[in-house]
Amino acid sequence: MQKTIFITGASSGLGKATAKLFQNEGWNVIATMRNPENETELTGLQNVSVLKLDVTSKEELEETIAQILTETEIHVVVNNAGYGLVGPLEAFSDDQIKKQIETNLMGVIRITKTFTPYFRERKEGVLINITSGFGLVGFPTCSIYSATKFAVDGFSESMGYELAQFGVQVKVVAPGGIQTDFAGRSLEGAQHDAYQQLTKKVQEGYSPEQVANYSKSEDIASVIFEAATDGKDQLRYVAGKDAIALYKERYTMGVEQHVQNIKSVFTKMEN
Repeated sequence: MQKTIFITGASSGLGKATAKLFQNEGWNVIATMRNPENETELTGLQNVSVLKLDVTSKEELEETIAQILTETEIHVVVNNAGYGLVGPLEAFSDDQIKKQIETNLMGVIRITKTFTPYFRERKEGVLINITSGFGLVGFPTCSIYSATKFAVDGFSESMGYELAQFGVQVKVVAPGGIQTDFAGRSLEGAQHDAYQQLTKKVQEGYSPEQVANYSKSEDIASVIFEAATDGKDQLRYVAGKDAIALYKERYTMGVEQHVQNIKSVFTKMEN
């Protein structure tokens, strides 16, 4: 039987790579995005439907999914829509913070809640939430971004417990840096004079040389495919060499020591 996957944030980067991979593997793909009128690549692929969906709009989201479920059998949902708000907390407006939370966290919660009764009644289904290496480890200038991703991780673990009795799996894929995603068009920044040295130090990790070492979207998409199809009762899939190394380092040396190590990097800068 040909299965169907529903993906949010499929207009570029990881979302688009995931849509293309599942399509190539013989799946039906429902690729959603805010501006489908601008999409040309996915619309030309067989068994791919491109639909308009803004995860920050509760009404649009519920109406779109309700319509889909009257026409299509969904097996896997990937909550991928999101972006990075990066900078010192003092630099952000309240509107910027709210927008980040609405997109990265509330979008995931709303999509999950809307699909939950469908999967519960079917007693099967896989919900995959895309977090980040910074949803497992905090980092300067990522306070609000990390807040949303840590929250999605905890939300996913809790929902996994709730839905296990119904045979529904909830999984997390936590990528490290992605060449065309976090360091590219999905990044929004803000500056503050008091944090210039810290920001400069952090930005070293986003240099062209460092970005070249990040994972390709296709590599992370392969991990999503694994999570969707391996049948394992596994919660977290840490994806990308940088994220795997950071996660291993944190729990090998202990969380508190790892925190102190990171803190020391950003307290010994030249002022």
